[in-house]
Amino acid sequence: MFIQTESTPNPATLKFLPGQSVLEVGTADFPTAEAAAASPLAKRIFATGGVSGVFFGLDFITVTKADGVEWDHIKPAILGAIMEHYQSGQSAMADDHKPASGHADHSGEDSGIVDQIKELLDTRVRPAVAQDGGDITFHGFDRGVVYLHMQGACAGCPSSTLTLKMGIENLLRHYIPEVIEVRPVAA
Repeated sequence: MFIQTESTPNPATLKFLPGQSVLEVGTADFPTAEAAAASPLAKRIFATGGVSGVFFGLDFITVTKADGVEWDHIKPAILGAIMEHYQSGQSAMADDHKPASGHADHSGEDSGIVDQIKELLDTRVRPAVAQDGGDITFHGFDRGVVYLHMQGACAGCPSSTLTLKMGIENLLRHYIPEVIEVRPVAA
């Protein structure tokens, strides 16, 4: 098994490509070791030490290192944990895990606008962000302000504000006149 690694715009996060699917559908975010209880793979990665976050896409794993830890010191152990996991035959997620679209539900008078926002995120934003090892999902819409949740490499990325303001906000405002601003939300 050969696992490729790619850098991301976030220097604290590396993208690991195991060459096979990680999840059947959706994404999974593990911002802490405690959150990894639902995933045998994420638990193995956190157990290597020096890891502060793990995120799964369809065919990639992004790992965020803790502050003060060097990639040269932890990358071999992470590669080993991923390889060991795939050789074990276990799935990435526990059997009782139910994948979600990632978007928060929204109903009410703005539901038509929210459907347009989610459609643009799914077709234009999320595929591009996945290339960088992250995900951005809809969290809420209130009086023209779109609230988005940033995951994986996007969480804590130095260029995330630029991505939100110059990229996503401009895109949504162009297609949906009701959108005034885009803001990030904490996990």
